[in-house]
Amino acid sequence: MPNATPHPLQGRHGARHHPSPRLPSPFPGRHLTRSLTTALLALALTPLLTAPATATPSSDAVNHAANPTATGTLATSATFTTPATFTAPGTFTASGAFGTSGAFGASAPSVASSTSPSSSTLARAAIPAALSASGSSASSITSTAISAADPLAHAGSFASAASVASPHLPAAEASALGRGTAQAAMAGRVVIVGVPGLEWSDLDEARTPNLWRLVAQGASASLSTRAVPPPDRGITCPTAGWLTVSAGQRAGTAGKGCPEPPQPEPTPQGGATVPGWSALAAHQAETGYNAQLGTLGQLVTDGGGKVAAVGPGAALAAADKSGNIAKYAPTPAALGDPTPYHLIVLEAADLADAWAEQPLDEYGVPASLTPAARQEATKRADQQIGALLGRLPTDTTVLVAGVSDVTPNAHLHVAIATGPSPDGPPYRHGFLTATSTRQDGLVAITDLTATAIDVLGLPAQRAVVGRPWRPGGAAPATPSGTVAELADEDLASQVLREVRGPFFAVFVTIQLLFYAFAALALRRRRTTGRTAAEPGDRATYGSSVPPANEADVRVADDSDARTSRTEGDTAPAARTAGDTDSTAARAAGDTDSPAVRAGSDTNSAAARAGSDADSTAARAESDIAASASDPGGGGRPQASTSKLLVSVQIVAVVSGAIAVSTFLAQLVPWWSLPVPMVSVIVTILAIAGLITAAAFAGPWRADVLGPLTVVSAVTSVALLLDVMTGSKLQVNAVSGYEPVTGGRFYGFSNIAFAIYATGTVLGLAGVAQWLLRRGLPRVVVVVLCGLYGGFAVFADGWPSWGADFGGVPAFVIGLAVFLILLSGKRVSLLRLVLVGLAGVALVGALSVFDWLRPDSERTHLGTFVQQVIDGEAWTVVGRKFGAMIGVTVGNWSLTLLSLVALAFLFLVLARPSRWGASALGQAYRLAPTLRAGLFGALTCAFVGFLMNDSGIAIPAMALTVAVPLTLAACVRALQLSKPTPAAPRSERAEPRRAEA
Repeated sequence: MPNATPHPLQGRHGARHHPSPRLPSPFPGRHLTRSLTTALLALALTPLLTAPATATPSSDAVNHAANPTATGTLATSATFTTPATFTAPGTFTASGAFGTSGAFGASAPSVASSTSPSSSTLARAAIPAALSASGSSASSITSTAISAADPLAHAGSFASAASVASPHLPAAEASALGRGTAQAAMAGRVVIVGVPGLEWSDLDEARTPNLWRLVAQGASASLSTRAVPPPDRGITCPTAGWLTVSAGQRAGTAGKGCPEPPQPEPTPQGGATVPGWSALAAHQAETGYNAQLGTLGQLVTDGGGKVAAVGPGAALAAADKSGNIAKYAPTPAALGDPTPYHLIVLEAADLADAWAEQPLDEYGVPASLTPAARQEATKRADQQIGALLGRLPTDTTVLVAGVSDVTPNAHLHVAIATGPSPDGPPYRHGFLTATSTRQDGLVAITDLTATAIDVLGLPAQRAVVGRPWRPGGAAPATPSGTVAELADEDLASQVLREVRGPFFAVFVTIQLLFYAFAALALRRRRTTGRTAAEPGDRATYGSSVPPANEADVRVADDSDARTSRTEGDTAPAARTAGDTDSTAARAAGDTDSPAVRAGSDTNSAAARAGSDADSTAARAESDIAASASDPGGGGRPQASTSKLLVSVQIVAVVSGAIAVSTFLAQLVPWWSLPVPMVSVIVTILAIAGLITAAAFAGPWRADVLGPLTVVSAVTSVALLLDVMTGSKLQVNAVSGYEPVTGGRFYGFSNIAFAIYATGTVLGLAGVAQWLLRRGLPRVVVVVLCGLYGGFAVFADGWPSWGADFGGVPAFVIGLAVFLILLSGKRVSLLRLVLVGLAGVALVGALSVFDWLRPDSERTHLGTFVQQVIDGEAWTVVGRKFGAMIGVTVGNWSLTLLSLVALAFLFLVLARPSRWGASALGQAYRLAPTLRAGLFGALTCAFVGFLMNDSGIAIPAMALTVAVPLTLAACVRALQLSKPTPAAPRSERAEPRRAEA
């Protein structure tokens, strides 16, 4: 596949971008890129494994090395004066010397002290070898960031020459191209217009004509503005939104509430300084995201570009890493001629200012604006935007963004782009998209920073986690249609926020009540299954059923023989009769034995023994005849005719289908119906009812695992097809992800993974039972299940589909447990360890593959590899571990649901106690593959709980699929079993002579 996203310095904008000398290569750049990135991966992982954490340069040090002008000056004449040539793999030959006419100022720091010697040595050896391996015989290298004291200290100066050809090189090396090169590439102009709080429902053709015209001319999308929220509030404050634009990473402020942006302090040169900048920058290390404030402004300044800010919020976004802005104006009119500036940031703060005047709640957040006040503020903001747009050159890229919330609840906001796009052609009317979301009409606030950098032709920065805005799919032809559709997306997110909590509260409550009802029903079934014999008699329920643990041990050994006995209901009946005959025979034999032992007793004793034998046999024959005429025993109904058990089975199947129905409900616009809460419940129940009807529609309904297999297969296939086609069903789904929160926009969410994996494993168990019954060799069945299961795991982890990092190891382990048990082998600790290592290796390979792709195409899998290289992985791991603990401890309802579901499974279904019959043992007996599937699904859920930040939500959702469907199988197993009459009560033996 060719590289669809060229590096910014490779002439993406045609004549607008012609940087100075590049690394020539007669071969395609993709091969060079992969070779270089492989070498750099080895370079980075070596010190991580062999050196202490302090040996890895921090992101601050790398950024400072890339931008030394923040604290010192770099003479632009400090360059290589003669070309250098790679003459052989691992060999570097210089035909001249480093120039010494320029050096860092006295205050410029050195990166050498924080760089591992082993990494720099490996860099000098690995990169020439990679170049040679990719076919480069000679290259001319130019650098502008070489320290006179140690030209190799700057994070591998030789590697910086190759950064022109590879977008995978570190930001420090990419930035080392220098001020002159970046200035030559910066032929574009970008204007960022930030309107805090602007929503699509605010736009109106008459009230906001300038914004309306931009929608007609350019591409539009909903903007997820998720940053670091204030305590106890899930919103993005205006200051946090502007700081996020500055860093290209989620940022926030200290304390509660939403503090207003600080007023910049003017400088004599017409610029300004942001007061308290150092405190703002230091606070980001406490947020868990470690945002690097000033990334955008510093990069443009270092590239020789001119930056201007209009408004206090804009000053936060445009400031460099020291908090300085070269040009600051309080209003668009005070800015003057905008033509000289490469980056202009405008704040239209009318909505935010009006919101700040509202009364505060207990969290320090203002109340909502009235509709009239909101409309008036939006009108004034539109006028400010029009005042600037009318003076811009025609080739200016305009990016409009509602950078924050101005409501107590989070919303999706406006994103519009006009003018030249990062690929060169202008944004046309349609939807915007980005590889960070992979959704037409949906982008993130961090993408705004990446877009500005890419349009200006500047090198991508690793500190910026977003991806550039690009033209997406077709939008409605008219601006009104586009605005209405995007406003509907925000409406869906708001309705979802309102109904999700109540929905899960109702769902958990109904599940708990159903488990209690089913437990009572099974207890009643065990009572009605007893015969009318005397109180001391024992009645067995399906005499062929051994204790649960015995059935577990012998599943694999005689499965074929047992499955052949489940073809119909006559086989259990025949076994019942045979067991009854053998019981009577044993009773007669036991009665004769006392007479044998008492051979020397009196004749009366012998006669008494013979009489007892006759009476016992007669009673057994009478019980057999009664059983034939009344199979239920005692005149009570059989399980197959119990309406109570039938209702339990149907409700169990509906309950198991609820999970996948929460996603399929997105096919219906339930959020636009009059009563959303009722609408979503009715829609989900209707779809679950359709799936249940399919589960009982065909001949498979008579099988123990028939309904379970149908529901599980629908669950697995539906979610598999969804991720393969863009994850549309998971956006704004009750069990999916919310674009407003910005946790995930594509692939498998953690809850969706739990449902998908459980459905896959249980579905394979049902298919395996069906194949074994038809005589296929067990090894063939195991291979077939392994093939589909392997593809399901691949779909879960593939970056272009599921992109699920933590789910792959859990899925691999759960699937392996299922296949091991299915093959008839035991699950040992060694096998589990080996399978776990295989899962880690698989997700590692997928992540490295994703990392080898261009930056703009990476998912969070490849981003995590880069974070490992940069030494930032522990920050991510710590944040996710904290989230996992928080969800588990804080979400008591899901924790309770998980505990009750497990208790029902192992204390009601699996144990023949007074609370219920051993229904699970009977199901294992009639369908041995159920045991393998159930244990595989539970293992997957447990490992997923440990490896993902959703905590208890993963096993809770897995159990809502597994336990109800297992209950349905157990009920069917009881229906296929025939109760046997009570065994005859033993008579009291005559005392022996010694006892007498």
